[in-house]
Amino acid sequence: MTFKEQILQGIPTALPPKRNYEVNAGHAPKRKDILSAAEKKLAIRNALRYVPKAWHAELAQEFADELREYGRVYMYRFKPEYNMFARPILEYPAKTPQAASIMLMIQNNLDPAVAQHPEELITYGGNGAVFQNWAQYLLTMKYLAEMTEEQTLHMYSGHPMGLFPSNREAPRVVVTNGMMVPNYSKPDDWERFNALGVTQYGQMTAGSYMYIGPQGIVHGTAITVMNAFRKVLPPGETPVGKIFLTAGLGGMSGAQPKAGNIAGCITICAEVNAAAAQKRHAQGWVDELIEDMDALVARTKKAVQQKETISVAFLGNVVDVWERFCEADISIHLGSDQTSLHNPWSGGYYPVGLGFEEANEMMVKNPERFREKVRKSLRRQVDAINKLTAKGTYFFDYGNAFLLEASRAGADVMAENKIDFKYPSYVQDILGPLCFDYGFGPFRWVCTSGKPKDLQKTDALALKTLQKIKEEAPIEIQQQLQDNIKWISEAEKNRLVVGSQARILYADAEGRTKIAEAFNKAIKSGHISAPVVLGRDHHDVSGTDSPYRETSNIYDGSKFTADMAIHNVIGDSFRGATWVSIHNGGGVGWGEVINGGFGMVLDGSVDASRRLKSMLFYDVNNGISRRSWARNPGALAAIQRETDRTPSLKVTMPNLVEDKLLDELF
Repeated sequence: MTFKEQILQGIPTALPPKRNYEVNAGHAPKRKDILSAAEKKLAIRNALRYVPKAWHAELAQEFADELREYGRVYMYRFKPEYNMFARPILEYPAKTPQAASIMLMIQNNLDPAVAQHPEELITYGGNGAVFQNWAQYLLTMKYLAEMTEEQTLHMYSGHPMGLFPSNREAPRVVVTNGMMVPNYSKPDDWERFNALGVTQYGQMTAGSYMYIGPQGIVHGTAITVMNAFRKVLPPGETPVGKIFLTAGLGGMSGAQPKAGNIAGCITICAEVNAAAAQKRHAQGWVDELIEDMDALVARTKKAVQQKETISVAFLGNVVDVWERFCEADISIHLGSDQTSLHNPWSGGYYPVGLGFEEANEMMVKNPERFREKVRKSLRRQVDAINKLTAKGTYFFDYGNAFLLEASRAGADVMAENKIDFKYPSYVQDILGPLCFDYGFGPFRWVCTSGKPKDLQKTDALALKTLQKIKEEAPIEIQQQLQDNIKWISEAEKNRLVVGSQARILYADAEGRTKIAEAFNKAIKSGHISAPVVLGRDHHDVSGTDSPYRETSNIYDGSKFTADMAIHNVIGDSFRGATWVSIHNGGGVGWGEVINGGFGMVLDGSVDASRRLKSMLFYDVNNGISRRSWARNPGALAAIQRETDRTPSLKVTMPNLVEDKLLDELF
């Protein structure tokens, strides 16, 4: 069968042969055995409903074996034989370019060059899933191939509920992931209900089909690191020869050494999974691999002495690095951590003193002992961090729940008031006040032709647009614009593409709208040869309510509310988005965040021009209005500028209260 015929088939008419478990395929960690005997029967019953009854007798035992061995029913047998990657849009069997674009984005998320655990349909973060099983993938692709512009596909945590009649103005796909009743949103609830096959952890862009490989986080990390150095270095001094110490090279965290090189510093990044580190080295995202601690110390000192810009991956535990660098009196300017601590008990964080395979075995066979090892490791790591920050290191939480889990482990991370952390989130100190409050966030696009030349043309259009905007922009956003002008002008040189022909930069509503309109006109004229998909990371101005990350610089007491993310996805849905998504869980953990995203297909039409102007404006300004209501100074300035140039925008503004008046009340 051809690729198109396989897509149109959906669930095969003949039972495929059983697949061998590929030992070296970079599998997800085995999940804990959490279901009762009755629940295990229910999980198999739930899985078998995807396949004809004639196959049940054979597949029941197979699915039970998967559940027993791996903690989930992935239906490996139904993984298609064709290669998984983002094909040019015309290679997909679809009745609309919108549906074909979504198929392209789904396959990109599952591309082995992009995905962390592609066999288990997991894109990044150890648990960020596109689907729960391969039957869901097959059904979804079939539905998308059949979809008309008068239908909408509804996705329930990876499960395609079906095509429902709608209209051309409606989104083509509506995605939800992990939307639990609040009292059932603890980590073990995810383990249980995911094992039952009724929900999944979509992370942010994994389950919304908008991941573009590590390029997205490269940009955010580069912006973060550059501005962190600006905070700690004297004016005029550069990051050259200064050290950024961190951890994690799998999935999203794999972008850190590349970002460090772009920022111009020395990046030391520890990774316990040798395969992950070697993958990043092979991709050219990290310069050197070192296994021996003495060699690491010597190499670091040499890099400092010679003022190098270099990235080094240490194949070992970051706790050992923190402790040894402290003993060796190596000066660390910036410190952070990007292990997957939102998922601390299932492979997101590996405790010091245990080898990689030993830890993987313990987390399944002796989970309580593993938990205690993790807690002890976090306490040791924080002790070393505290010693180095006392010597001048600037440490920030990089949104991976490091401080939250360290506090739960009893580590010394709390401020004197016993409420706040002693170290800031990077959003509190950097991205919040400098970017999000002014409307700048991760705007991204994908060229569906698959042609590098089309991506080059979009780069040139985006660069020209930002340069023109900068000529008349207020002083408050000049640096943000200049950082992104530099980024986009060097993007091709930095070889950032992994998977689809995609790009990202930070822009505000004005920048996003004008860049998108330039793309749409270029598609109409034929200058760009095929549609372009617009999207963004959920980690943005208004897409996400997360008290320990995206909304950590909201100080009016509302940071634990999630109205903004819900309004964002609903508002985008009727203003022109091609697909919308809303998720429970993200980079900081299940139950800790609600986040929403969108995708929009530009096809050169007048309709696309109308949609992009309406939706992109709201998508950003919804968040600025919320931030201005919280009295954030940058957001107050940004929303005032927007209301001045958009008479139809009316925003409720806060009346500011004098501190003295309140001090006298209690």
